[in-house]
Amino acid sequence: MQLVVARIGRAHGIKGEVTVEVRTDEPESRLAPGAVLATDPASVGPLTIATGRVHSGRLLLRFEGVGDRTGAEALRNTLLIADVDPEEMPEDEDEYYDHQLIDLDVVTADGTEVGRITEISHLPSQDLFIVERPDGSEVLIPFVEEIVSEIDLEEQRAVITPPPGLIDDRAEIASARDEAAEASTPDKDEDA
Repeated sequence: MQLVVARIGRAHGIKGEVTVEVRTDEPESRLAPGAVLATDPASVGPLTIATGRVHSGRLLLRFEGVGDRTGAEALRNTLLIADVDPEEMPEDEDEYYDHQLIDLDVVTADGTEVGRITEISHLPSQDLFIVERPDGSEVLIPFVEEIVSEIDLEEQRAVITPPPGLIDDRAEIASARDEAAEASTPDKDEDA
């Protein structure tokens, strides 16, 4: 199984180093010197990590065969992909790989069906579940402890306790707006 472990950012300096947006909880093993990673787009790789270091809180990598800024800039926005055994589990029991979460059913604590996780979006501040509802619409659910109360891989479900407004029907919200607009509009009979 292949997992995206990082995205290459801009070049750093003139010797071929690049900044990296880390997308793994195990960068010390997945992004270590000597690691060979597939890429997306595939035509760029595979890439072998020559060196890695942290500078001002940011991971910098240099790849074999990339020795200048021009070569480093050509790698910008490339995804780095590691081969992982599908049976492998993250070290921390509260961590999950994307492939474990995709297709989980999402339900509220009272058992109400919300939908199915179709994608995980990795943002700088938090991850989001992209959930397809039974009607085909999508809802975004922050993957934070306050909202996602349980991940049950055996039952293939994620239990959420959403705050008001997170998964409410759009139709209800629109009708509430319509009612408010009608209440503020004077009746035509009163004008006559």
